[in-house]
Amino acid sequence: MSTDETSTVTIAKPKAQKKPLKPARKQVKPGEVERKETPQTGKEYNIWYNKWAGGDREDNYSNKVKSQTRCNIKKDSGLTRANTTGNRYCCLFFARGCCPYGWECNYLHTLPDPDNALPDSSKDCFAREKFADYRDDMGGVGSFNRQNRTLYIGRIKETGPGPETEEIVIRHFKEWGDIEKIRVLQYRSVAFVTYKSELHAQFAKEAMACQSLDNDEILNVRWATEDPNPVSKEQEKRRLEEQGQEAIKARMDPRIVDAMRAVRALEEGDVLDDENQIVEMAEDSSEPTHTAKRRRVEPRAAAVQSVEPTKPQSLLSADTLEGLKYFAEIRRQNSANMPITPPSKAGGEGLGLAEYGSDEED
Repeated sequence: MSTDETSTVTIAKPKAQKKPLKPARKQVKPGEVERKETPQTGKEYNIWYNKWAGGDREDNYSNKVKSQTRCNIKKDSGLTRANTTGNRYCCLFFARGCCPYGWECNYLHTLPDPDNALPDSSKDCFAREKFADYRDDMGGVGSFNRQNRTLYIGRIKETGPGPETEEIVIRHFKEWGDIEKIRVLQYRSVAFVTYKSELHAQFAKEAMACQSLDNDEILNVRWATEDPNPVSKEQEKRRLEEQGQEAIKARMDPRIVDAMRAVRALEEGDVLDDENQIVEMAEDSSEPTHTAKRRRVEPRAAAVQSVEPTKPQSLLSADTLEGLKYFAEIRRQNSANMPITPPSKAGGEGLGLAEYGSDEED
């Protein structure tokens, strides 16, 4: 098998039965987790890349330490103060398995719900601000300019064939949400996990950071770059369009939707039934729908064409000429009803300029 061979697995959504939650338990005791500082390898600490500037490169994982805690959704999920206050954001330390507050925490101790949209789209499910661009190493919170549902999983120890690696990745990552597909690069120790919801991808990225699968490795979990495959781009574009249409339809008044559908049917010559649904067949079942539609549209088009004003043949438009004819007719009728008075003879013939004097007269 070549090193470029890949395999794709589509994971069907499991039928989950929701059980009533109990108060969340405290994952760790205060002070139980030992805080280890990053060894200083430079003179300046870069808070953006979370490393020492001028020291080790970001792709050098010799200083990476395995996480001391890990979240267990079945055991750790429960009710917190956020369930009563209405806070929709999840606890970051709960995702990492080290929240010492339990039911006293002000954030949710459950997986994010994709059906309940967050109040601010510029923040992730942990209420952290997103940025316009991704970091160079594709770590951090992410970007608000692109909806990313795919995680890059690096440094996987492969101890068996491809299907075995896929089974291991599925078993560890399906705990954080519904998986759409998984792609494993054989002999490269890399896998790509695509979730159905971006919120689940955000949670899984923090939950599996510096964790291990079955072979005591330390995973490198980052955001995946955009898939260059044109088919994948078209599918993602279509998915976003459908998601936007569903969101708009859910917020619109059904009466407005019915009115718009009725107006569009009138414009296209369709026939609606009592439920504002388009009737597929015409009155004559032997006649195709498009033929009946054409017959309904053609008389209307002919009527509109008959009343359409003639094209102007001069500098004045047809409407202007019609207006002038209208006012001329009114003037003619008014002049017919008025008595005719003879013109005055006082001024004589001509324009009457003879009555004015001139300085040049003798």
